[in-house]
Amino acid sequence: MSENFDLILKNGTVHTPGGAEQVDVGVRGGRIVAIGAALGDAGEVIDCTGLDVLPGCIDSQVHFREPGLEHKEDLESGSRAAVLGGVTAVFEMPNTNPNTDTAERVADKLARAHHRMWCDHAFYVGATADNAEDLRELERIPGTAGVKIFMGASTGSLLVDDDGALARVLASGTRRVAIHAEDEARMNARKDYRVEGDPSSHPVWRDDESAMLATRRIIALARAARRRIHILHVTTPAELEYIAGHKDIATCEVTPQHLTLAAEDAYPRLGSYAQMNPPIRSGAHRDGLWRWLNQGVPDVLGSDHAPHTKEEKAKPYPASPSGMPGVQTLVPLLLNHVAHGRLSLRRFIELTSSGPQRVFGLVGKGRIALGYDADFTVVDLKKRWTVGRDWLASRCDWSPFEGMELTGKAVGTIVRGNRVMWEDSLADEAVGEPVRFEATEFA
Repeated sequence: MSENFDLILKNGTVHTPGGAEQVDVGVRGGRIVAIGAALGDAGEVIDCTGLDVLPGCIDSQVHFREPGLEHKEDLESGSRAAVLGGVTAVFEMPNTNPNTDTAERVADKLARAHHRMWCDHAFYVGATADNAEDLRELERIPGTAGVKIFMGASTGSLLVDDDGALARVLASGTRRVAIHAEDEARMNARKDYRVEGDPSSHPVWRDDESAMLATRRIIALARAARRRIHILHVTTPAELEYIAGHKDIATCEVTPQHLTLAAEDAYPRLGSYAQMNPPIRSGAHRDGLWRWLNQGVPDVLGSDHAPHTKEEKAKPYPASPSGMPGVQTLVPLLLNHVAHGRLSLRRFIELTSSGPQRVFGLVGKGRIALGYDADFTVVDLKKRWTVGRDWLASRCDWSPFEGMELTGKAVGTIVRGNRVMWEDSLADEAVGEPVRFEATEFA
């Protein structure tokens, strides 16, 4: 007897833990309940002929700027950009105004996000010297992605840069801590390396050693505290080589920007629009990141979506702020790398779905398997297209990849069985809910 489903995805190439299969997927109550052929009837059937059905892509580092900086972005506009690009869940960062560093501020973000964000979501708690002893409880709030430490100053006022304060933060709690690893003291000592009006001096100022020194320090402190850490937006091959020797305690992330852009072209062409922290570095750095990525060292890919307005970016360097949008272009940039043979589709899935599930202990996400949330990123691997201004949804209204010709694009974004985007059109309403974590569900 045939079964009834809420949704069936038919005729696609479905990427399950066992590999790519020509099967249909049945969804009921927001979860995957059947994988196979001739599943039966459904309230909605999506024909995926010629398309690949991937586990929902998770972007584990975005800055959506709300509250306090909504002129750059907000939770609605940032998550709209996410689902238009094929992302089904995001982890949002705490350097807002005010900072997300108390239980009340976490609750405020969760309330703002409820069915206003288009994708599922979690929020990081920002570490400070003042809240270090509170982090053990703050990280256990449902809907939190854990604790974020800024070792080097970036957008906002969150900064924990001395070893004593870092040790106190690491001693308070058990979840994996996310780290922005740049050494504040070294960068302060090198400010004279910044050249007025020349953003190409940004990676000279925030040099390789600024990153490497911070990475060595935080791994040593984490080992002393017996605390797992996750090092964000790694930009140097030397860091990845070092992290490879400490995988028992440290996982890490790379970004599509650092895998795609190179200083020799980016700064002359984009100026301060190429400015981010840590910086876009040389083509040799980019190639080195690829070598270590294909050796399996990076665990996840995050966009570090960090928008600023054109007016802010137009200020002469170094008054121009660091950061660029990226959540909407994460999936297509990586699919383009797949198309050009730099990345396998299996590794793409690992970095954007099963990797985040493993690193952060997500409940019900990260794979197409029975009982998991019905999150899918449906892609056309062969579609050739150009990133146009009219496609971009971020409030900042620009992308460093505008005008770039790509192969591969997300056709559909399905969140817990809800088709929130199909062929660049959004659903009638947002359905985003908090991401669930083992650390908070079963604490």
